[in-house]
Amino acid sequence: MILGIEGKKALVTGASRGIGRAIALSLAQEGAQVAVVSRSQGQLEALVEEMGGKQAGHIAITLDLVEEGAPKKLSDELGACFGHPDIVVHNLGGTLDINDPFCSIEDWRRVWRFNLEVSIELNLLLLPHMQEGSWGRIVHISSIAALENHGPVPYCSIKAALTAYTRSMGRFLAPKGIVMSAVLPGAVLTEGGYWDNASRERPEHVEKYLKDRMAIQRFGELEEVSSVVTFLCSKQASFCIGSVFPVDGGQGRGYFG
Repeated sequence: MILGIEGKKALVTGASRGIGRAIALSLAQEGAQVAVVSRSQGQLEALVEEMGGKQAGHIAITLDLVEEGAPKKLSDELGACFGHPDIVVHNLGGTLDINDPFCSIEDWRRVWRFNLEVSIELNLLLLPHMQEGSWGRIVHISSIAALENHGPVPYCSIKAALTAYTRSMGRFLAPKGIVMSAVLPGAVLTEGGYWDNASRERPEHVEKYLKDRMAIQRFGELEEVSSVVTFLCSKQASFCIGSVFPVDGGQGRGYFG
């Protein structure tokens, strides 16, 4: 299948490791020029080299997007040294280890900022350029926790809000040739991540989880998520308006995603 994104400019946030890193590599393999962003300069620079280096049009921007004004700083830097992206993949997110359902409103705001507000702020900055060109792809990395109670209350709630935003905003962007969608990963094995550590430290817990919760009886692999995201960034995804895609190995049990 020809995805038609060769030469397109792509931005991937939270790209230094895990799913974000896999997405950046997949987009680069399809010929996109990729700007990768995270706080980890060394990991980003290594990723750029693996994608083909600066000579192939890839760049690394070291930035903490949660900081006030950081999305505007990113947008300005992209405009100055990379160009306005045709494709944006929002991979920034996580629980921030805020697990208490009765946590403070300040902690709720931290999870909100990390998982939703930064994405919306960046979209507001970058969408006008996509609208001018009448083409664009925006993919939010949400979570199966957006549909079911699979984690801390603040995280589940705000991922649900991100998914609802995708469904709603996608309708308004469609007439301009912009496709907004969301991918909802389930349990994916990431080096140094929760399940990687649990596999070493609590193998009986992991075995029970896979048996009870994962229809496929194993964890997902990074490429199984990144390939879906890359398709949604392509010309072939033109009918996926506000679409929401669980990629969870049968972990979720809801009928609608």
